[in-house]
Amino acid sequence: MKTKILFALLFAGLGCYAQNSTGEYFRLTRAGFVEKNAYQTTAFVEKYFRVPGNKGFNASIHYVENILKKAGFIEQKQNEFEAPLTYRIEKRAMKNNTWEPVDANIDIVGETKPLISFKTNRNMIPINCGSTPADGVTANVVYIEKIVPTEIEKMDLKGKILFSENNPSRLLQIATKAGAIGVLGYSMPKYTQPEIHQTSIQFGSMKANSEVWTLLLSYAAKEKLKAACLKGEAKLKVNIQTKIYPSEELTIIANVKGSINPDERFVFSAHVQEPGANDNASGVGTLAEMARLTAALYQAKKINPKRTLTFLWGDEIVSTRRYITEDTTRAKGIMWGMSLDMVGEDTKKTGGSFLIEKMPDPSAIWTRGTDKHTEWGAGDVSEKDLFPHYFNDFTFDICKAQGKFANWTVNYNPFEGGSDHTPFLQNKIPGLLMWHFTDVFYHTDNDRIDKVSPTEMKNVGISGLTAAYTLISADENTAAATVSQVKADALKRLKTEFELSKKAIANGKAANDEKHIIEVWCKWYVDALATINKMPVKAETTRVGSAIKFATNEIEKQTKVYLAELK
Repeated sequence: MKTKILFALLFAGLGCYAQNSTGEYFRLTRAGFVEKNAYQTTAFVEKYFRVPGNKGFNASIHYVENILKKAGFIEQKQNEFEAPLTYRIEKRAMKNNTWEPVDANIDIVGETKPLISFKTNRNMIPINCGSTPADGVTANVVYIEKIVPTEIEKMDLKGKILFSENNPSRLLQIATKAGAIGVLGYSMPKYTQPEIHQTSIQFGSMKANSEVWTLLLSYAAKEKLKAACLKGEAKLKVNIQTKIYPSEELTIIANVKGSINPDERFVFSAHVQEPGANDNASGVGTLAEMARLTAALYQAKKINPKRTLTFLWGDEIVSTRRYITEDTTRAKGIMWGMSLDMVGEDTKKTGGSFLIEKMPDPSAIWTRGTDKHTEWGAGDVSEKDLFPHYFNDFTFDICKAQGKFANWTVNYNPFEGGSDHTPFLQNKIPGLLMWHFTDVFYHTDNDRIDKVSPTEMKNVGISGLTAAYTLISADENTAAATVSQVKADALKRLKTEFELSKKAIANGKAANDEKHIIEVWCKWYVDALATINKMPVKAETTRVGSAIKFATNEIEKQTKVYLAELK
């Protein structure tokens, strides 16, 4: 009887740890992701103007630490695999002092209401700006319509405030030489629609340890001050209070140990710094809930990762790059990287769309048809920079499945760079970005918690975790299914590009140039298919390799048909 019970328990345990399908992972993540948790973390983090080492940055790191501890992660003492669930906080002395805004106010002398204040516009103080005397300073303001350095140098600016409709950092050196005590400026890109959202200010920075302070104005404040200056002499009272002090830079890293190949891993990264709610308190909050859920599923024996899953929170690009480069042995095992940056937007309020930024594929070179870059702008990508891999289509199809399930809009954009996915790619590791754009509140002090959607964070978290869970425990069935998926995506893309090239030739484009585009797409997908060979945790047969060869032949055969028709 005891023997029968023992075997029954053994097989029950094996059943819990059996290979999950992507569909099962969707079921677990959809049921387990608590959007309220992600939202609460986001709300805590967004209260602070976060710069590495400052009070808000460090408080955010420790807030995540408490979530990890409650979830069952144990603080690492010796190495990251000393327990199934571990975390560590890495501390590094900072070469430069950290910075923290406290308060600021600009008053036009003679008026009762302030021109602008920190209480409503915390981005008005550029990073590294120093303080005025405690009682503030009062001085005449000089408005300059056009920046002509030689003309400014001739002006009498001693003890005055320089004001222009330009980024104040452009005038800092000139103003210092001319004896000005401060610079006021304005710098808002068109996509933020400043004439509509007139109180927005995008955050900026200035040279540290400067003798001259600078402040940024919103469109409304800029227009009001300009009108006052054009009427005649205008005098301002300015008060700025900031803190500048030595500190440590913190990075927090959590690991769920793989049971078979622990040295191979999927790495999620979310940066903590920047002052916004969506950028990037939403990434911090979403990833924290993803880590909590992963620990819960692991402890309940509902998932059994064969490879390691890593969660990282730190300084944008810096922490991720360091994680990859400071340990070359660890870096060899990083198989996928994913950045969560601006993942919580209420798109009805921000105007943005959820996007997956793809690794460099030919659309980053030939952007046409429905492909389009965001307002962030195209990167400088050439054919030598292309990164063929199944990760693009695999993740996009996961997100599309969640989009269909939850009525969630999912789009993508060609590679542009600029977030935590770039260090992965620079080190030849597949890396993707989950984000939202174009956002009228991007980098502005109107990027607040009221623009964040808990539902959006849940959709992103579900998609990211389902993709990761599938990959870190992939078997030959997973790989074979991915071969079929990527082949279908490739044939669809080739047909689209063929139709675009036919139209281009009809409109006078050179046939050879258009054929080259088709050939590059064919090669990209053939090379992407080849990468699926490394997907299974254990390669037990030649089935995946055979499937790749068959799919490759189909793609190459169809490409030849298209090339023959392009004349």
